[in-house]
Amino acid sequence: MTVAPPRPSTAPARAAGAGWALLALALGGFTIGTTEFATMGLLPQIGADLGVSDPVAGHAITAYAVGVVVGAPLLTVAAARMSRRRLLLVLMGFYTLANVASAAAPSIEWLVAGRFLAGLPHGAFFGVGAAVGASVAGPGRRGHAVAMMMTGLTVANVVGVPLSTAVGQAMGWRAAFVLIGVLGAAALAGLWWFVPERGPVESSVRQEIGALANGPLWVAFVAGSIGFGGLFAVYTYVAPTVTRVSGMTESSVPWVLAVMGVGMTVGTLLGGRLADRSVLGTVIGGFVATGASLVVFALAAGTPVGAVAGLFLLGVTSQVLGLAMQTRLMDLSPRAESLGAALCHSALNLGNASGAFFGGLVIAAGWGYVAPAWTGLALTVVGLAIVLATARWRSAGRTGTA
Repeated sequence: MTVAPPRPSTAPARAAGAGWALLALALGGFTIGTTEFATMGLLPQIGADLGVSDPVAGHAITAYAVGVVVGAPLLTVAAARMSRRRLLLVLMGFYTLANVASAAAPSIEWLVAGRFLAGLPHGAFFGVGAAVGASVAGPGRRGHAVAMMMTGLTVANVVGVPLSTAVGQAMGWRAAFVLIGVLGAAALAGLWWFVPERGPVESSVRQEIGALANGPLWVAFVAGSIGFGGLFAVYTYVAPTVTRVSGMTESSVPWVLAVMGVGMTVGTLLGGRLADRSVLGTVIGGFVATGASLVVFALAAGTPVGAVAGLFLLGVTSQVLGLAMQTRLMDLSPRAESLGAALCHSALNLGNASGAFFGGLVIAAGWGYVAPAWTGLALTVVGLAIVLATARWRSAGRTGTA
């Protein structure tokens, strides 16, 4: 009897294919992370070119954030039955065109409109990308897949944002958005070539909408939406703050952003480990640490060393909070993980919008560029209060029914 030789395993080939797919998704995350924060480093150039003040130019940041808040749940639910690969291509294609259109904006009004449109696919891309990444990575590697997506976002803060800021300072802010358009085209090509179709979609519009009927999910969403404003009240106006308050040169802004990006990367690694031990504990600790970092920055912003140290700490603590909050939102929506991940980015960018708005208000009122840090502290405290009150209420409810 002849025994057939064993067939060679296709596992290495599948692993290699998954690696390229995850790399394409990470490139998409890098592109989106770069454009999300690039405007903050170029706020003075945008304001000067379009003839508006820094707080008015900050409306472009607010508009992008509002676009994310609106688009993340709306597009995720509306496209529940669409092929995930096709949806990723549509989202990235639209994102690329909207950024190129932003580069051509003739006025602040047109730029605000362009940034709103660019924000629409942001959250949906991360939500769907996390689900696709988990699918191609295979069983037991879900965390790795999500980490790859987040790695693209954190690396954007270390490399992409400083690079786009440097390009914008040297060649004009419009060149930075053209560069982002090129990155978007590269991500689109990577998604087209390396992300496979994964069979029929198991989700539905009804299932996605049903996941929204979840009280704890919305409480966590509101807490994150308010609390994240603490980070963005400072980050939105970081360029004018370090040049006008800390006494640093304009050419140093990309390096300051890179240091803050390193802090965010450290926070990503630390936040993952802490959240594995206790998600809720890490959320609470993240709020407390972010508030402390804002105090440090407000008190030390008058010197270059103090400002950079405060921003590094803020990058670490805010990212710990962000990762813990995303994990909590996904845990609270187990039947619609794409929606849960997308809602985290909605919460993050609602905080972006509120932080930019309230930070701009106190600057326009003449309270100076350090005032947004104190405003951000107030937002962080409110977010923490909601989390603590909810945790105490749920604990009391469990005790009462015991």
